Amino acid sequence: MNTINFKLLLGCSALLLTSQACTDLSETTYSVIPTSGTFGSTPGQAAALIGPLYNGLGDYYGNMSNLNTTTDEQIVPTRGGDWKDGDNWKRLYQHTWNPITDNGQFNGPWTWCYNNITSINQQLGTITDAKTKAELRALRAFFHYQAMDLFGNVIISDAVGTATPKQNTRAEVFAFVEKELLAVYPDLSDVSGGAYYGRMNKYVADMILAKMYLNAQVYTGTPRWADAITRCTSLIASGKFQISGDYLSNFSTQNQNSPETILATPFDKSKRGGFNVQMKTLHYLNQLTYNLGTAPWNGWATVTEFYNSFDDKDVRKKQWIVGQQYKADGTPLKDDALPMVFRPEVESFSFDGGAFGRLAGARSQKYQIQANNTYTDQDNDFVIYRLADVYLMRAEANMRLGNMGAALPDLNIIRARAGMPAYTTITMDELLAERGREMAWEMHRRQDLIRFGQFGKAWRFKDAEADNHTTLFPIPKDQLSLNPTLKQNPGY
Repeated sequence: MNTINFKLLLGCSALLLTSQACTDLSETTYSVIPTSGTFGSTPGQAAALIGPLYNGLGDYYGNMSNLNTTTDEQIVPTRGGDWKDGDNWKRLYQHTWNPITDNGQFNGPWTWCYNNITSINQQLGTITDAKTKAELRALRAFFHYQAMDLFGNVIISDAVGTATPKQNTRAEVFAFVEKELLAVYPDLSDVSGGAYYGRMNKYVADMILAKMYLNAQVYTGTPRWADAITRCTSLIASGKFQISGDYLSNFSTQNQNSPETILATPFDKSKRGGFNVQMKTLHYLNQLTYNLGTAPWNGWATVTEFYNSFDDKDVRKKQWIVGQQYKADGTPLKDDALPMVFRPEVESFSFDGGAFGRLAGARSQKYQIQANNTYTDQDNDFVIYRLADVYLMRAEANMRLGNMGAALPDLNIIRARAGMPAYTTITMDELLAERGREMAWEMHRRQDLIRFGQFGKAWRFKDAEADNHTTLFPIPKDQLSLNPTLKQNPGY
């Protein structure tokens, strides 16, 4: 949690409610934010306008973490009656989701993207400062990129209008996001951290572009590997970011000063909640392990084969919790009469109500679990982009261009931090596995599996798919009803 940043964002958000200026209480106050005139022309006024918009970015974790259960790294087995939820987690995992029954799983991310885009469009008309405008256009481009990645043919919304918006092709949205980011790039800040922690700047723009270019063949049919390398090299050469010596320090409770973070969404257990991975993954009785104010929900685990892909010497394996669990005083815990031992094996998707099923699956402690916490939310900031991913992306793009000599040094920077032997050669399958080990539960796995042609393949409890239509989620039925110009994605 970044305290200074939260004072800025939350204090400026309060302006909307209390009508007080963000930086100078002697300034003119307003009963509402003006929609015309000069308001927004000063740094303090601009901050008052953009603060609430960044609050919307904080919902990235909540939306993307649910959709990460469509991958081979995250599973939500039914444990008796817990996490049954009409089998919607099972359908997500097995790619058998129903556009009608599971509408809520997809309408949430869609409305998250477009509600934020609409809010940005409304504020852009009130702001005259060029740098603030550039920042908001970059933020708007980020939300368009997310919508394009999840749903394919979506809406380009770059102004406030009354006409029914039309659906654009994925390639058209790609071109729009690219054009927007390149247009605003000169006016974006070259400051990272401090006042620009958790905000759009040149480096976040580089990262979005790098991600787009790495996946360009999926999005547009035309590969852009060299362009991905250019953006990754720009990030590395900037010198603004460094690989942390300790892998797990990137995800500690107070991780706002990680030198590896390019973009994070700040959380605070009391001021800006929403980050609660510990509640989703820990067993009910782990309340006694960490002296938590509320019993966790005993849901999310990692898939057996994914856990087994980690070598015992790999320091990244420490992100998983397995074995006997204890109270805070060291007393071994029991679930009923059974020793409370987390085992990596998940033998079924639907367990009965006994302790055996409740203990299935390795749990995540990648994000440090906040002991003695009376809240269900934690203070860890969620990391969207970090430097390790940049090295892995540049290595992949070089491999796809046949330049193994350039790829291996980047990969081995990541391997060295993990305490693993350097690669002397590597296959694409191993590269995907290495990306999985480094980036587990950081919400990049779906995109990676699609790019590597693995999203439709079989894995534990999931059959191989006859086609690749699930690489796009269905356009939510609520949106189809609201906008008759929208056409459903193929296969639904």
